[in-house]
Amino acid sequence: MERVLVGFGSNLGDREANLRSGLLMIRQHPLIALTDASAIYETDPVGGPPQARFLNACAIFLTVLSPAELFGHLRQVERVLGRTRSIVNGPRTLDLDVLLFGDTVVDDPDLTIPHPRLHERGFVLKPACDVAASLVHPSLGRTLADLLEILGPLPSVRFFRPCGAWAAREMPHDHC
Repeated sequence: MERVLVGFGSNLGDREANLRSGLLMIRQHPLIALTDASAIYETDPVGGPPQARFLNACAIFLTVLSPAELFGHLRQVERVLGRTRSIVNGPRTLDLDVLLFGDTVVDDPDLTIPHPRLHERGFVLKPACDVAASLVHPSLGRTLADLLEILGPLPSVRFFRPCGAWAAREMPHDHC
């Protein structure tokens, strides 16, 4: 089984419900198991047209799926929950990103792992460190905690909801 870090983002509709629905749909796959979920953070949009603030979170899963199979499942979850890709970096009901997939490095036209901008994005690193601070970025050789520290203060990343509060009751634990 591989340990996988997935990033969640939403800035359309009921943002928190979108995150929760996405998490529940991912968990319904018989070959994916949730092990931990971060707090939720409200963040200012980065890039793209003017738009509403995002809610961002991360979760750790275990899976025997390949990176491509997991990516396909995440794209299907996005589609079911109303995600459209008509505007680059535009508003979205749900954005799901494979941030890390064990120590695997993938560089394909449709999928890049680790996520190519993971180390630059406080809105991803802050929730990632809630659940995976000690994971090492396989291309950069630094822990996620180190990468977050390099970014310095993150005034545009604000605490919104505690760990596990947005996840289903069956969470195995809530370490926050």
